[in-house]
Amino acid sequence: MDEELKEMIADYMQKGFLENIIDMFRHDASLYSIVGDLLRDDRVRVRIGVAALLEELAKERPEEARLAVAPLMPLLVDDNPTVRGDAAYLIAAVGGREGLEALRPLLDDPEPQVAEMVRELMDES
Repeated sequence: MDEELKEMIADYMQKGFLENIIDMFRHDASLYSIVGDLLRDDRVRVRIGVAALLEELAKERPEEARLAVAPLMPLLVDDNPTVRGDAAYLIAAVGGREGLEALRPLLDDPEPQVAEMVRELMDES
């Protein structure tokens, strides 16, 4: 995926143009491949935007939204516990039963907040 396109999408999220990004994803499912990169962005608004994007698309296009699972999976072992937790939340939101199963190793995460969140996600399902 083009680095300039990733940066443009991240910048649009930072500026609050979430609806524009949602429309882009509706028209080009290949964009799901960049959600992991977006979730690693240093800007909080971008990371929140990724969550809002996937929550919205999971409601209207649940099968398509599952395309986000593969790019999010490597983040479950990221050094940053916030990234691990965010990825776990989003995988649970879009990945169905298979997504939840992939989160099991995080029940023993060294960061107690990540482990607790995963426990709650599994209990809710």
